[in-house]
Amino acid sequence: MMPQVKHLGLVEYEHTWQAMREFTDARNADTRDEIWLLQHPPVYTQGLSGNSRHLLCANDIPVIKTDRGGQITYHGPGQIVVYLMLDLRHWELNVRGLVRLMERSVIDLLASFGVTAQGREDAPGVYVGDAKIAALGLKIRRGCCYHGLALNVNMDLAPFASINPCGFAGLKVTQTRDLGISAPQAELESKLLQNFMQLLQQSRLGKSA
Repeated sequence: MMPQVKHLGLVEYEHTWQAMREFTDARNADTRDEIWLLQHPPVYTQGLSGNSRHLLCANDIPVIKTDRGGQITYHGPGQIVVYLMLDLRHWELNVRGLVRLMERSVIDLLASFGVTAQGREDAPGVYVGDAKIAALGLKIRRGCCYHGLALNVNMDLAPFASINPCGFAGLKVTQTRDLGISAPQAELESKLLQNFMQLLQQSRLGKSA
């Protein structure tokens, strides 16, 4: 069964993080997977391996230490956030395989608008040239994942200047608007979801063939 999709709108990070953990802790082998589509008010999130030195200067934006992998990143309005509550055993996926599906869903979306993007082996995420456009982060618990990906669409990128994005000093950040993609955020969100669902299904069918 394909995951159930929920559109949550603009929601606070901490509340959503708690809800993801509660969902994952309560699920069993029969629980249907879910995908949450949403946006967050301005917030920095710092992963398990995060180092406070990557916050270059303090401002009014809160910093929340979370349980995903990776360093520090920024979330804010105008960004598509996709949280994946998946039982990886159902899909016969490991973490690396899921990361590649997440990256490919974004790469294919951008390609449909004539923008070439790629992943990086040394730094999970999606890049256009030397600028990052999508960040990834996951937590695996009892074979199930939560957290997911964030795609920059039409947001204020200035808060990224106060951090080393994902732990990389001087890393440039971009967004679809600045790449000449004028499609509404809702359209991009729909296409991104469709891409991911198709790739997820293809991965499962490929393993059972």
